[in-house]
Amino acid sequence: MVRSGGEPMPTGPAHLRERFLQGEPVARGGVRGSILDSWRRCRSLGLSPDQADPPFHDDFDPDGRIVRAAAPVLDRLQARYSGTEINISVADATGTVLLRRFGEASLAARLPAFQRVPGFMFAERFAGTNGIGLALADRRFIRVHGAEHFAERSQQNACVALPVRDPLSGRIEGVLCFGYPRAADSPALGIVLRRAVRAVERRLLGESSARERALLRAYLATGVDTADGPRRGVALDEPALGLHPRDRALLLERAAELLSRGQRAAVAVTLSDGRRVTLVSRPTASASGVAGLAIEVVVPGPAAPGGLGGPEVAVPHQSDALPEFATAPTVLAAVSRLARLTAAAPPRPAPTTPTATDGGATIDGRPTGPPPATRTERTGPPPSTSTERTGRTGPAPATPPATPPPSTRGLLLVGEPHVGAYAVAARRRLELLSEVGARIGTTLDVRRTVGELAETSVPRFADYVTVDLPEPVLRGEESADPLADLVRTVVHGIRDDLPFTPVGQRIVFGPTAPQVRCLTTGRAELEPDLKVAAGWLAQDPEHTERLLAHVHSLIAVPLLARGVVLGVVSFYRAQDPAPFGDDDRSLAQELVSRAALSTDNARRYTRERGMVLALQRRLLPHGLPDQDAVEVAHRYLPAESDVGGDWYDVIPLSGARIGLLVGDVVGHGMLSAATMGRLRTAARSFAELDFPPDEVLGHLDNLVGRLDRDDPDGEGVGIIGATCLYVIYDPTEQRCVMARAGHPPPALVRPDGTVSYPELPAGPPLGLGGLPFDAVEIDVPPDSGLVLFTDGLIEDRNRDVDLVLDQLRGALAGHPERSPEETCEAILDSVAPAHPCDDIALLVARTHALDPARIAAWDLPPDPALVGEIRARATRQLADWGLEETAFAVELILSELVTNAIRHGSGPVRVRLLHHRSLICEVSDSSNTAPHLRQAGSNDEGGRGLFLVAQLARSWGTRHLPEGKVIWAECGLDAA
Repeated sequence: MVRSGGEPMPTGPAHLRERFLQGEPVARGGVRGSILDSWRRCRSLGLSPDQADPPFHDDFDPDGRIVRAAAPVLDRLQARYSGTEINISVADATGTVLLRRFGEASLAARLPAFQRVPGFMFAERFAGTNGIGLALADRRFIRVHGAEHFAERSQQNACVALPVRDPLSGRIEGVLCFGYPRAADSPALGIVLRRAVRAVERRLLGESSARERALLRAYLATGVDTADGPRRGVALDEPALGLHPRDRALLLERAAELLSRGQRAAVAVTLSDGRRVTLVSRPTASASGVAGLAIEVVVPGPAAPGGLGGPEVAVPHQSDALPEFATAPTVLAAVSRLARLTAAAPPRPAPTTPTATDGGATIDGRPTGPPPATRTERTGPPPSTSTERTGRTGPAPATPPATPPPSTRGLLLVGEPHVGAYAVAARRRLELLSEVGARIGTTLDVRRTVGELAETSVPRFADYVTVDLPEPVLRGEESADPLADLVRTVVHGIRDDLPFTPVGQRIVFGPTAPQVRCLTTGRAELEPDLKVAAGWLAQDPEHTERLLAHVHSLIAVPLLARGVVLGVVSFYRAQDPAPFGDDDRSLAQELVSRAALSTDNARRYTRERGMVLALQRRLLPHGLPDQDAVEVAHRYLPAESDVGGDWYDVIPLSGARIGLLVGDVVGHGMLSAATMGRLRTAARSFAELDFPPDEVLGHLDNLVGRLDRDDPDGEGVGIIGATCLYVIYDPTEQRCVMARAGHPPPALVRPDGTVSYPELPAGPPLGLGGLPFDAVEIDVPPDSGLVLFTDGLIEDRNRDVDLVLDQLRGALAGHPERSPEETCEAILDSVAPAHPCDDIALLVARTHALDPARIAAWDLPPDPALVGEIRARATRQLADWGLEETAFAVELILSELVTNAIRHGSGPVRVRLLHHRSLICEVSDSSNTAPHLRQAGSNDEGGRGLFLVAQLARSWGTRHLPEGKVIWAECGLDAA
């Protein structure tokens, strides 16, 4: 970089920081994104780089959990860095420094007073950009070097920091930070820091394990009071229990749920063999005051009739609630950890008695109590409170004493209630991930796919979900600047009246908003407490203030797939008082990652479908030709899943006739659309050569066969075939000639409102080859309706074709007055499937007849002397029509055509004039020989007649009949 005068412009964090503080724009290329985001948040908080010392709190716990776990680790680090200028700090989750260690004792004297003793808060909102505050804000490993600090006093220092997490809950318990002079920076410090954090986390896990072992000792030492005296529990894997591994897993799952409730209760569980066992939770406490629950399983003996009945959940009459157990936030924890909570000591061999026994257990090789006694024990609530069998409360009726069936009791789980809450939350999150995999991506619609993500997440994970996608992504394209064209696509939550930006409105996030950070960094951004989230609050203070009355925690996740930014998903929590945590962020990242792949698939499909649809529409007729034979309306509806190869066409023919064509290429996608374009072009060319319908289909059949054989894939898998229906209507005779190739027949609506399907030979689909096509000729009165359609209108996997044809007949019958446009709408409204799985091409024509007064025809024998008489008759007829200006051209054309018919043809000659949009001259004879236009030589006496006809007529041609031919020429009405 250079200044305007050629002087090099200084670069680096120090210069960029000065520019930032002066209000100049700073790009991410010159300073790291996390640092720039922190600077922006500091500015939005109103912090000053030369601010006073951060606040001091003296009400922290000097013997808290994180302090006990970190102190020995910090002592070892102090010994390792003895004599250096490094200082080591441990802060809690609020940024309050709890522990300080110095490599050199004199370093403490050189530091400011606020850095010497615990109690000062280094959260970003108080101290600006620093290691502890940024590690808590970004919740990951952080390195801050020199001028990257926001405060002036820290410019000569550097630091690395990393959050410390509870291995069980996943929560951030604190931050471990190394501070040192800028010149002492080394990559090795980051490695040591990570190892030290892992050591602290292992000590945190050890504290939890120690509490669980203490609870287990207390349970086994105390025993359970029964009618026969105290008894000890046995391990669940005691062979006498005879549990299948699948049943054991089920019991562990239900036991974790029971443990998470934090109270005495009983739950009946049905095993795979039909037996019902009971899980019983009993409070227990260790000598050090750790309170928890022991979960026992009671398995009835084989003599128990019907097993253990009763309600699904039964709470004993003396419910020992444990109010001191605050339900922990639902965080991701390993369910497999619960297997280690069962009694590990091997029990004594069970006596060979008819009843099951409780064996003694040991811990660390020491017996925990006297040998067990053989007995049975009643489980469940006392008889005095039972309402299960009597249906009423109060003392149970007196019953003869009976010996209950023998049962086996084993210890299943022991621990603190929050441990069970973690396990239950982990299982539910695994279930949520499984459900997301099954529910998201059921369609290839971008909006529907992200909507499924929101619907699956609410309310099991979040209370509200918003999804913002760039406009190009909604069209199937990639966005060049996702932040510039975000559109609110989904708003879903437990209520509909929250002041979120509505769907369809453009979204503009502030530069420090979590959504912008997540799109920039490519990772999920967590804001546990929105009330102190400076970046989120600053983007739109008025709007965020209204939202704060309803939501309190946010996770913003980028929607990324295959390197393409598809949008951003925001999860909000409202009802659950616990904020989102890092485990929630991990889960949100996984949910969105799975949805992103489905969304990208839908985007790619949308792009491909748009390309195919654009090609399809480009290859279809752009307008209808001007003609008076029929009044036409058409519709084309692409399939919801994919675009096929349906087409239609309206082709003006000689003699004022009109050709109506519909077809369907088998298959979907780009190949089908391209093949459709080739077939439609070929069909139009064959039709304009005046071939009859059966011959047109024959030529198309040969073409499809050639395309199949010439397939570059070598096996012809791209083109399977096609169907086609071709109808020619002649308004001069009010007749139709039609033929079909494997296509549904048309519907004919007569002027009286009756509907019929003409009996047409089906014909083979195009491409099979070797079989002829048959044409059928029928009378069609004026003002009749012809309805041509493809099979997408009537064929559906959930409907019977015959019933749909009857439905179509009912939609058409009794309404002869409808226009073709109204008929199209009626058919689509009443007959077309709601979600078409195949394309629909619909062509509706209302026939008209050419006025007989506009037709003049003469039959004459093949006598050359009659040519002059024909010219005279034609001149008089043109005068009657008011077309005297065209008489000269018509006389010359008729003279040449009649002379050729008499000289080169055979049989009688017929001359016909049609006053249509143009003037049509037709001369027919019984010969099949057709004239050909050629360039006559200078010495040739003949060969100039057709050349003269071609010059005088707008167009001319030959139409073959079953017997003979017709040579026609069309003149413009303005011809001189």
